[in-house]
Amino acid sequence: MKSWLTLLRELVLINSHSHNPTGVNRVGERIREQLAPLGYIEQRFPRQHLGDHLLLRAPSGPGQKILLLGHLDTVFAPGTFEEFAEDGPWLRGPGVCDMKGGLVVAIQALKQVHAQCGGLFGVDLFLTADEEINSEDSRPVTTALAHDYAACLTLECAGENFELVTARKGVAAWTLEIQGVAAHAGNDWDKGASAVLEAAHLTIALMALARPEQGTTVNVGKLSGGIGVNTIAPAAEMLVEARFRTVAERNRVVSALEQLIAAPRINGCAIHPSGGVLREVMEPNADQARLLESIQRLAPEPLSTEARGGTSDANHVHGAGTPTLDGFGPIGFDDHTANERALTASFAPRIDLLTRILAHHQTHQGRLF
Repeated sequence: MKSWLTLLRELVLINSHSHNPTGVNRVGERIREQLAPLGYIEQRFPRQHLGDHLLLRAPSGPGQKILLLGHLDTVFAPGTFEEFAEDGPWLRGPGVCDMKGGLVVAIQALKQVHAQCGGLFGVDLFLTADEEINSEDSRPVTTALAHDYAACLTLECAGENFELVTARKGVAAWTLEIQGVAAHAGNDWDKGASAVLEAAHLTIALMALARPEQGTTVNVGKLSGGIGVNTIAPAAEMLVEARFRTVAERNRVVSALEQLIAAPRINGCAIHPSGGVLREVMEPNADQARLLESIQRLAPEPLSTEARGGTSDANHVHGAGTPTLDGFGPIGFDDHTANERALTASFAPRIDLLTRILAHHQTHQGRLF
Protein backbone atom coordinates (compact mmCIF):
# COMPACT_ATOMS: atom_id res chain seq x y z
CA MET A 1 0.00 0.00 0.00
CA LYS A 2 1.25 3.50 -0.85
CA SER A 3 2.57 5.37 2.18
CA TRP A 4 0.15 8.25 1.64
CA LEU A 5 -2.77 5.82 1.48
CA THR A 6 -1.75 4.20 4.75
CA LEU A 7 -1.58 7.61 6.40
CA LEU A 8 -4.92 8.67 4.92
CA ARG A 9 -6.60 5.56 6.28
CA GLU A 10 -5.18 6.27 9.73
CA LEU A 11 -6.30 9.91 9.74
CA VAL A 12 -9.79 9.17 8.39
CA LEU A 13 -10.38 6.56 11.09
CA ILE A 14 -9.68 9.14 13.81
CA ASN A 15 -12.94 10.95 14.50
CA SER A 16 -12.13 14.66 14.43
CA HIS A 17 -15.55 16.26 14.60
CA SER A 18 -15.23 19.97 15.34
CA HIS A 19 -16.58 19.41 18.87
CA ASN A 20 -14.33 16.41 19.55
CA PRO A 21 -11.11 18.16 20.66
CA THR A 22 -9.43 14.90 21.63
CA GLY A 23 -9.81 13.53 18.11
CA VAL A 24 -8.86 16.82 16.46
CA ASN A 25 -5.67 16.94 18.53
CA ARG A 26 -4.85 13.32 17.68
CA VAL A 27 -4.96 14.17 13.98
CA GLY A 28 -2.77 17.22 14.59
CA GLU A 29 -0.27 15.21 16.60
CA ARG A 30 -0.06 12.53 13.92
CA ILE A 31 0.71 15.18 11.29
CA ARG A 32 3.31 16.76 13.57
CA GLU A 33 4.99 13.37 13.87
CA GLN A 34 5.09 13.05 10.09
CA LEU A 35 6.83 16.41 9.60
CA ALA A 36 9.18 16.45 12.60
CA PRO A 37 11.86 14.45 10.73
CA LEU A 38 11.84 17.18 8.06
CA GLY A 39 12.81 19.78 10.66
CA TYR A 40 9.36 21.17 11.38
CA ILE A 41 8.72 22.79 14.77
CA GLU A 42 5.21 23.14 16.17
CA GLN A 43 3.57 26.30 17.43
CA ARG A 44 0.36 25.33 19.15
CA PHE A 45 -2.61 27.60 19.84
CA PRO A 46 -4.27 25.78 22.77
CA ARG A 47 -8.02 25.88 23.19
CA GLN A 48 -10.24 24.56 25.99
CA HIS A 49 -13.45 23.63 24.19
CA LEU A 50 -12.02 23.04 20.71
CA GLY A 51 -9.02 21.25 19.35
CA ASP A 52 -5.79 23.22 19.18
CA HIS A 53 -4.89 25.20 16.07
CA LEU A 54 -1.47 24.08 14.91
CA LEU A 55 1.27 25.89 12.99
CA LEU A 56 4.10 23.67 11.80
CA ARG A 57 7.08 25.85 10.94
CA ALA A 58 9.80 24.76 8.54
CA PRO A 59 13.39 25.89 9.08
CA SER A 60 13.95 29.47 7.95
CA GLY A 61 15.65 30.30 4.68
CA PRO A 62 16.01 32.95 1.99
CA GLY A 63 13.28 34.52 -0.09
CA GLN A 64 9.51 34.28 0.16
CA LYS A 65 7.63 32.17 2.67
CA ILE A 66 4.74 29.96 1.55
CA LEU A 67 1.79 28.99 3.72
CA LEU A 68 0.04 25.67 3.19
CA LEU A 69 -3.41 25.96 4.75
CA GLY A 70 -5.72 23.22 5.96
CA HIS A 71 -8.04 22.14 8.75
CA LEU A 72 -8.14 19.21 11.13
CA ASP A 73 -11.87 18.96 11.83
CA THR A 74 -14.76 17.26 10.04
CA VAL A 75 -18.54 17.62 10.26
CA PHE A 76 -19.17 14.06 11.48
CA ALA A 77 -19.98 13.52 15.16
CA PRO A 78 -18.63 10.37 16.85
CA GLY A 79 -20.63 7.30 15.93
CA THR A 80 -22.25 8.76 12.79
CA PHE A 81 -19.83 7.99 9.94
CA GLU A 82 -16.64 6.22 10.90
CA GLU A 83 -15.18 4.04 8.17
CA PHE A 84 -12.57 3.90 5.46
CA ALA A 85 -13.10 1.89 2.30
CA GLU A 86 -11.43 1.36 -1.05
CA ASP A 87 -14.31 1.04 -3.48
CA GLY A 88 -13.20 0.59 -7.07
CA PRO A 89 -11.80 3.96 -8.20
CA TRP A 90 -12.92 5.65 -4.98
CA LEU A 91 -11.74 6.10 -1.44
CA ARG A 92 -14.62 6.57 0.98
CA GLY A 93 -14.72 7.91 4.51
CA PRO A 94 -15.27 10.99 6.69
CA GLY A 95 -12.89 13.73 5.61
CA VAL A 96 -11.38 11.70 2.79
CA CYS A 97 -11.70 14.77 0.57
CA ASP A 98 -12.66 17.44 3.14
CA MET A 99 -9.93 17.62 3.98
CA LYS A 100 -7.75 14.83 5.27
CA GLY A 101 -7.08 13.93 1.65
CA GLY A 102 -5.63 17.40 1.11
CA LEU A 103 -3.51 17.11 4.25
CA VAL A 104 -2.03 13.86 2.97
CA VAL A 105 -1.26 15.49 -0.39
CA ALA A 106 0.69 18.21 1.43
CA ILE A 107 2.57 15.81 3.70
CA GLN A 108 3.60 13.57 0.82
CA ALA A 109 4.71 16.54 -1.30
CA LEU A 110 6.77 17.96 1.57
CA LYS A 111 8.48 14.60 2.09
CA GLN A 112 9.30 14.34 -1.61
CA VAL A 113 10.69 17.87 -1.77
CA HIS A 114 12.80 17.26 1.32
CA ALA A 115 14.23 14.12 -0.27
CA GLN A 116 14.87 15.77 -3.64
CA CYS A 117 16.43 18.95 -2.28
CA GLY A 118 18.22 17.54 0.74
CA GLY A 119 16.24 19.77 3.07
CA LEU A 120 13.31 22.14 3.24
CA PHE A 121 12.83 25.76 4.29
CA GLY A 122 10.24 28.51 4.23
CA VAL A 123 7.11 26.38 3.69
CA ASP A 124 4.84 26.33 6.76
CA LEU A 125 1.65 24.37 7.37
CA PHE A 126 -1.19 25.93 9.38
CA LEU A 127 -4.05 23.68 10.49
CA THR A 128 -7.20 25.09 12.06
CA ALA A 129 -9.45 23.12 14.38
CA ASP A 130 -12.79 24.79 13.64
CA GLU A 131 -13.14 25.37 9.89
CA GLU A 132 -16.33 23.33 9.71
CA ILE A 133 -17.99 25.58 12.30
CA ASN A 134 -17.15 28.85 10.53
CA SER A 135 -13.63 29.32 11.97
CA GLU A 136 -14.94 31.83 14.49
CA ASP A 137 -12.10 31.08 16.91
CA SER A 138 -9.29 30.57 14.40
CA ARG A 139 -10.11 33.50 12.12
CA PRO A 140 -8.06 36.14 13.99
CA VAL A 141 -5.11 33.75 14.21
CA THR A 142 -5.29 32.93 10.50
CA THR A 143 -5.62 36.58 9.52
CA ALA A 144 -2.66 37.61 11.68
CA LEU A 145 -0.44 34.83 10.33
CA ALA A 146 -1.35 35.62 6.72
CA HIS A 147 0.77 38.77 6.70
CA ASP A 148 3.96 36.70 7.17
CA TYR A 149 3.63 34.91 3.83
CA ALA A 150 4.08 35.78 0.16
CA ALA A 151 1.54 33.19 -0.97
CA CYS A 152 -0.98 30.72 0.40
CA LEU A 153 -1.90 27.35 -1.12
CA THR A 154 -5.06 25.89 0.42
CA LEU A 155 -5.71 22.17 0.55
CA GLU A 156 -9.45 21.88 -0.05
CA CYS A 157 -10.47 19.39 -2.73
CA ALA A 158 -9.88 20.08 -6.41
CA GLY A 159 -12.62 20.62 -8.95
CA GLU A 160 -13.91 17.59 -10.82
CA ASN A 161 -11.44 18.30 -13.64
CA PHE A 162 -8.54 19.26 -11.35
CA GLU A 163 -9.57 22.93 -11.25
CA LEU A 164 -7.87 25.25 -8.81
CA VAL A 165 -10.13 27.67 -6.96
CA THR A 166 -9.57 31.37 -7.58
CA ALA A 167 -12.80 32.77 -6.11
CA ARG A 168 -15.12 32.02 -3.22
CA LYS A 169 -18.14 33.89 -2.02
CA GLY A 170 -17.95 35.80 1.22
CA VAL A 171 -20.59 35.18 3.85
CA ALA A 172 -22.18 37.24 6.60
CA ALA A 173 -24.75 36.26 9.20
CA TRP A 174 -26.72 38.25 11.72
CA THR A 175 -29.13 37.67 14.55
CA LEU A 176 -31.64 40.53 14.73
CA GLU A 177 -33.42 40.96 18.06
CA ILE A 178 -36.49 43.16 17.63
CA GLN A 179 -37.96 44.86 20.67
CA GLY A 180 -41.59 45.97 20.45
CA VAL A 181 -44.24 47.11 22.92
CA ALA A 182 -46.72 44.61 24.33
CA ALA A 183 -50.41 45.50 24.49
CA HIS A 184 -53.77 43.75 24.58
CA ALA A 185 -54.70 42.97 20.99
CA GLY A 186 -58.34 43.94 21.56
CA ASN A 187 -58.50 46.67 24.17
CA ASP A 188 -55.18 48.46 23.54
CA TRP A 189 -54.24 47.57 19.99
CA ASP A 190 -53.14 51.12 19.20
CA LYS A 191 -50.83 51.24 22.23
CA GLY A 192 -48.67 48.34 21.06
CA ALA A 193 -45.73 48.14 18.68
CA SER A 194 -45.59 44.75 16.98
CA ALA A 195 -42.12 43.26 16.75
CA VAL A 196 -43.54 40.58 14.46
CA LEU A 197 -44.85 43.19 12.03
CA GLU A 198 -41.46 44.91 12.08
CA ALA A 199 -39.85 41.54 11.35
CA ALA A 200 -42.21 41.05 8.41
CA HIS A 201 -41.22 44.41 6.92
CA LEU A 202 -37.56 43.58 7.48
CA THR A 203 -37.91 40.18 5.83
CA ILE A 204 -39.30 41.69 2.65
CA ALA A 205 -36.69 44.47 2.58
CA LEU A 206 -33.76 42.14 3.25
CA MET A 207 -34.77 39.51 0.71
CA ALA A 208 -35.10 42.29 -1.86
CA LEU A 209 -31.37 43.02 -1.47
CA ALA A 210 -30.51 39.80 -3.30
CA ARG A 211 -28.98 40.11 -6.76
CA PRO A 212 -28.70 36.50 -7.88
CA GLU A 213 -27.46 37.51 -11.32
CA GLN A 214 -24.39 38.96 -9.56
CA GLY A 215 -24.06 36.06 -7.14
CA THR A 216 -25.56 37.92 -4.18
CA THR A 217 -28.10 36.04 -2.08
CA VAL A 218 -29.84 37.13 1.12
CA ASN A 219 -31.89 34.73 3.19
CA VAL A 220 -34.02 35.14 6.29
CA GLY A 221 -33.66 31.57 7.46
CA LYS A 222 -35.63 31.75 10.69
CA LEU A 223 -38.17 34.15 12.17
CA SER A 224 -39.85 33.75 15.54
CA GLY A 225 -41.70 36.05 17.90
CA GLY A 226 -44.77 36.94 19.89
CA ILE A 227 -46.31 35.37 22.99
CA GLY A 228 -49.93 34.74 22.05
CA VAL A 229 -52.76 35.49 19.68
CA ASN A 230 -54.28 38.15 21.94
CA THR A 231 -51.08 40.13 22.57
CA ILE A 232 -49.25 42.60 20.35
CA ALA A 233 -45.85 40.93 19.94
CA PRO A 234 -43.26 42.51 22.26
CA ALA A 235 -40.28 40.69 20.76
CA ALA A 236 -39.11 38.83 17.66
CA GLU A 237 -35.89 37.27 16.43
CA MET A 238 -34.56 36.84 12.91
CA LEU A 239 -31.61 34.83 11.59
CA VAL A 240 -30.23 36.33 8.38
CA GLU A 241 -27.47 35.19 6.03
CA ALA A 242 -25.97 36.92 2.99
CA ARG A 243 -23.44 35.65 0.45
CA PHE A 244 -21.62 37.74 -2.13
CA ARG A 245 -18.97 37.37 -4.83
CA THR A 246 -17.45 40.83 -4.69
CA VAL A 247 -16.32 43.31 -2.07
CA ALA A 248 -18.58 45.92 -3.68
CA GLU A 249 -21.63 43.71 -3.17
CA ARG A 250 -20.54 42.90 0.39
CA ASN A 251 -20.38 46.61 1.14
CA ARG A 252 -23.76 47.28 -0.48
CA VAL A 253 -25.56 44.58 1.50
CA VAL A 254 -23.94 45.44 4.83
CA SER A 255 -24.67 49.14 4.37
CA ALA A 256 -28.29 48.50 3.41
CA LEU A 257 -28.84 46.24 6.41
CA GLU A 258 -27.36 48.85 8.74
CA GLN A 259 -29.73 51.48 7.32
CA LEU A 260 -32.75 49.20 7.79
CA ILE A 261 -31.77 48.50 11.38
CA ALA A 262 -31.34 52.19 12.14
CA ALA A 263 -34.83 53.11 10.88
CA PRO A 264 -37.53 50.65 12.01
CA ARG A 265 -40.78 50.80 10.04
CA ILE A 266 -42.98 50.40 13.14
CA ASN A 267 -43.02 53.30 15.58
CA GLY A 268 -41.93 52.07 19.01
CA CYS A 269 -39.81 49.16 17.77
CA ALA A 270 -36.04 48.90 18.09
CA ILE A 271 -33.70 46.45 16.34
CA HIS A 272 -30.57 45.09 18.04
CA PRO A 273 -28.16 43.25 15.71
CA SER A 274 -25.31 40.87 16.44
CA GLY A 275 -23.00 39.13 13.99
CA GLY A 276 -21.49 40.40 10.77
CA VAL A 277 -19.11 39.21 8.07
CA LEU A 278 -17.91 35.69 8.86
CA ARG A 279 -15.66 35.15 5.84
CA GLU A 280 -14.34 37.81 3.53
CA VAL A 281 -14.81 37.55 -0.22
CA MET A 282 -12.11 35.68 -2.12
CA GLU A 283 -12.14 37.82 -5.24
CA PRO A 284 -9.55 37.39 -8.02
CA ASN A 285 -6.95 40.15 -8.21
CA ALA A 286 -3.65 40.94 -9.93
CA ASP A 287 -1.44 39.40 -7.22
CA GLN A 288 -3.37 36.15 -7.36
CA ALA A 289 -3.11 36.16 -11.16
CA ARG A 290 0.69 36.47 -10.89
CA LEU A 291 0.77 33.52 -8.49
CA LEU A 292 -1.40 31.44 -10.80
CA GLU A 293 0.78 32.31 -13.80
CA SER A 294 3.90 31.20 -11.92
CA ILE A 295 2.30 27.91 -10.94
CA GLN A 296 1.02 27.36 -14.46
CA ARG A 297 4.60 27.48 -15.75
CA LEU A 298 5.52 24.67 -13.36
CA ALA A 299 2.52 22.45 -14.07
CA PRO A 300 2.94 19.50 -16.45
CA GLU A 301 -0.25 20.48 -18.30
CA PRO A 302 -2.57 23.51 -18.51
CA LEU A 303 -4.43 24.34 -15.32
CA SER A 304 -8.07 25.32 -15.21
CA THR A 305 -9.77 27.35 -12.50
CA GLU A 306 -13.22 27.79 -11.03
CA ALA A 307 -15.22 29.92 -8.61
CA ARG A 308 -17.14 28.32 -5.73
CA GLY A 309 -20.09 29.48 -3.71
CA GLY A 310 -18.88 27.73 -0.56
CA THR A 311 -16.29 29.24 1.73
CA SER A 312 -13.03 28.05 3.27
CA ASP A 313 -10.21 29.44 5.39
CA ALA A 314 -8.70 30.66 2.11
CA ASN A 315 -11.21 33.52 2.36
CA HIS A 316 -9.47 34.81 5.49
CA VAL A 317 -5.94 34.72 4.07
CA HIS A 318 -6.96 36.25 0.75
CA GLY A 319 -8.98 38.89 2.58
CA ALA A 320 -5.87 39.80 4.57
CA GLY A 321 -4.07 40.61 1.32
CA THR A 322 -1.97 37.47 0.78
CA PRO A 323 -2.22 35.99 -2.75
CA THR A 324 -4.16 32.76 -2.32
CA LEU A 325 -5.20 29.78 -4.41
CA ASP A 326 -7.37 26.90 -3.23
CA GLY A 327 -8.16 23.40 -4.45
CA PHE A 328 -4.78 21.66 -4.05
CA GLY A 329 -6.41 18.56 -2.58
CA PRO A 330 -7.67 15.51 -4.50
CA ILE A 331 -10.83 15.38 -6.58
CA GLY A 332 -13.74 14.66 -4.25
CA PHE A 333 -17.51 14.55 -4.15
CA ASP A 334 -20.37 14.63 -1.64
CA ASP A 335 -18.38 16.00 1.27
CA HIS A 336 -20.45 16.54 4.43
CA THR A 337 -22.45 13.39 3.60
CA ALA A 338 -22.06 9.68 4.29
CA ASN A 339 -21.26 9.29 0.59
CA GLU A 340 -18.09 11.40 0.82
CA ARG A 341 -15.48 10.04 -1.55
CA ALA A 342 -12.22 10.95 -3.25
CA LEU A 343 -10.90 9.73 -6.58
CA THR A 344 -7.88 7.54 -5.86
CA ALA A 345 -6.21 8.37 -9.16
CA SER A 346 -6.32 12.11 -8.40
CA PHE A 347 -3.88 11.94 -5.49
CA ALA A 348 -0.74 11.32 -7.54
CA PRO A 349 -1.26 14.31 -9.90
CA ARG A 350 -2.01 16.61 -6.97
CA ILE A 351 1.05 15.42 -5.05
CA ASP A 352 3.12 15.92 -8.20
CA LEU A 353 1.84 19.47 -8.77
CA LEU A 354 2.50 20.56 -5.20
CA THR A 355 5.92 18.89 -5.26
CA ARG A 356 6.85 20.81 -8.43
CA ILE A 357 5.77 24.12 -6.90
CA LEU A 358 7.62 23.63 -3.64
CA ALA A 359 10.74 22.17 -5.28
CA HIS A 360 10.95 25.25 -7.52
CA HIS A 361 10.71 27.44 -4.43
CA GLN A 362 13.55 25.53 -2.79
CA THR A 363 15.87 25.55 -5.80
CA HIS A 364 15.31 29.24 -6.64
CA GLN A 365 16.34 30.78 -3.34
CA GLY A 366 12.83 30.90 -2.00
CA ARG A 367 11.35 32.62 -5.06
CA LEU A 368 7.95 31.52 -6.30
CA PHE A 369 6.82 34.52 -8.35
